Amino acid sequence: MPCEWAPRRVVFLQLSANSKMARILVTGTAGFIGFHTAQKLLDRGDEVVGLDNVNDYYQVQLKRDRLSELAGRDGYHFHEVPLEDAAAVSRIVADGRFDSVIHLAAQAGVRYSLENPRAYVDANLVGFINILEACRHNNIGHLSYASSSSVYGANKSKPFRTSDRVDHPVSLYAATKKANELMAHTYSHLYDLPTTGLRFFTVYGPWGRPDMALWLFTEAILNDQPIKVFNNGQMRRDFTYIDDIVEGVIRVNDKVPQPNPDKDPLDDTTSAAPYKVYNIGNNQPVELMTMITTLEKCIGKEAIKDMMPMQPGDVPETFADIDALQTDVGFRPDTPIDVGIQKFVDWYRQYHVI
Repeated sequence: MPCEWAPRRVVFLQLSANSKMARILVTGTAGFIGFHTAQKLLDRGDEVVGLDNVNDYYQVQLKRDRLSELAGRDGYHFHEVPLEDAAAVSRIVADGRFDSVIHLAAQAGVRYSLENPRAYVDANLVGFINILEACRHNNIGHLSYASSSSVYGANKSKPFRTSDRVDHPVSLYAATKKANELMAHTYSHLYDLPTTGLRFFTVYGPWGRPDMALWLFTEAILNDQPIKVFNNGQMRRDFTYIDDIVEGVIRVNDKVPQPNPDKDPLDDTTSAAPYKVYNIGNNQPVELMTMITTLEKCIGKEAIKDMMPMQPGDVPETFADIDALQTDVGFRPDTPIDVGIQKFVDWYRQYHVI
């Protein structure tokens, strides 16, 4: 393995353990998770450089408003650049002298991948290889990146364990996220680049995405419009509050994965290379109808329900096993669904002046 990687990794470990400040590139800071991650890093005194293309997949104004919240903060700098622009990504990483990269930018959405598959190839595959190449050539101490619970696809075993095989995705979005994990492992193996994949489970909370169920349901209920309840409500989701997601992201990013020469040959989430994958979920699946009832109570209004069949690309249940997360970084997400939904509704009313 190339010897130049080892000194850089030591510097990062010392900085994470002994210093209050790191210099971190966070991609996707106009997005939901990236915005909150940048806020948390800035709160603890880190310097954050954000990167985002601010595309129009959903309301651009919401993305601009998130960026406005970050813009006035000390230690934050922003580049409006698409991930597909290899030269720009390479230049930003080369100039930044980053201790680590938290890569959260991606084309999101399971259903949209049925409508515009090329957007997922461009952002999630081409964009990811550009991030990997930039990290490789600039001695980045650790690359943490967003994967997804969608990679479990047609998996019937519950809870979803990172040691499960995930070879049967049911959406192109999920396939690109699994591809990201494979690509990351290749770079960890070939170039000794430490990488950690983060499989997020149904993230929700203030500043969330308008294409996700909680936002869509809240908007519809407040406007006396019916909500679409897919699979006739026979679904369960491991809803995970945004603060818990961010806490997991940052703790994992601070822990650089080490090679595991004694890895289990059936476990694809650890490796003889510096590579790791974690679930970040609430470990408490909630029935869709329970989520709706909770939302109705928080809003103070009953929903008009339009019962629908299962949508292509969806799965009936998600359920995260988070034992590895607790063992390795000492953290278990625990925000109750009623608390998280109330915080979202309060933010939604404030944001829309309702």
